[in-house]
Amino acid sequence: MVLENLRLTRLESKHISQQGAAKALGLTSRQVRRLQKRFRQEGISGLISKHKGKISCHQLSAEFKAEIANLVREKYVDFGPTLAHEKLKENDGKRLSVESLRQIMIAEKLWKPKQKRKEKRIFQLRPRRERFGELIQIDGSPHDWFEGRGDPCTLIVFIDDATSKLTALRFFPTETTQAYMVVTKSHLQQYGRPAATYSDRHAIFRVNQPEAQSGEGITQFGRALKTLDIEAIHARTPQAKGRVERANKTLQDRLVKEMRLREIHHIEAANHFLPEFVEDYNRRFEKPAKNEQDAHRK
Repeated sequence: MVLENLRLTRLESKHISQQGAAKALGLTSRQVRRLQKRFRQEGISGLISKHKGKISCHQLSAEFKAEIANLVREKYVDFGPTLAHEKLKENDGKRLSVESLRQIMIAEKLWKPKQKRKEKRIFQLRPRRERFGELIQIDGSPHDWFEGRGDPCTLIVFIDDATSKLTALRFFPTETTQAYMVVTKSHLQQYGRPAATYSDRHAIFRVNQPEAQSGEGITQFGRALKTLDIEAIHARTPQAKGRVERANKTLQDRLVKEMRLREIHHIEAANHFLPEFVEDYNRRFEKPAKNEQDAHRK
């Protein structure tokens, strides 16, 4: 305000032009004219913002905050602010910003802000492949998906490296060769043959005993990929297949809570719901590929 007073005093004494004052104050000429008018009428006190000390028109009422807190406590108690915001909008018709909801949840002790992570070993990020279908990351995620309402099971996840698009999801009692065969068939029928798959070194994908005498040194699933002319790449570390690992964490949060809200507690109902979930997930998280050409083959 001292700077504004100085500039406007010089402007009034015609030691500086309106454009010069505007440039010095970082304002437009129109804003300077308004300030100059108030300065003439009220003096230096006219430079104080009229909004100072007033409650913002956009501030949420105490009643609305209490209503939101109660809804979160009753229906979304362990949801993060972003997911809770989506559900409040979709299921309850409540409109507020994610940040406003976060502050309400923190104040009501419904959400604990994440602490700054300690320094960890840094892994160089592998660049995404450029085309959809150039590399499909595959993995099994065993988890208590039904939170005790049903038996623990495994979710087989196929995700495209270039776009982070989920291409296939399906629940099975355990992670088996047959499970991967079924999900691979689903991907092939919908998109065609990808150029390559990227998996860990599980015995389903790779023979891990160099001294093995029988067979061709290739697993049943590996033989299927070879027949289909799909390259099988095996990651050396969990960090190398970070795309699918991060997707698993997101699924273990979002998918679990979505199934809880829908009271899904067995594999058949969960698999029936997955297409709807995949469509919503991809709408939120899919990214455009660098190259629009599809690398899948017939």
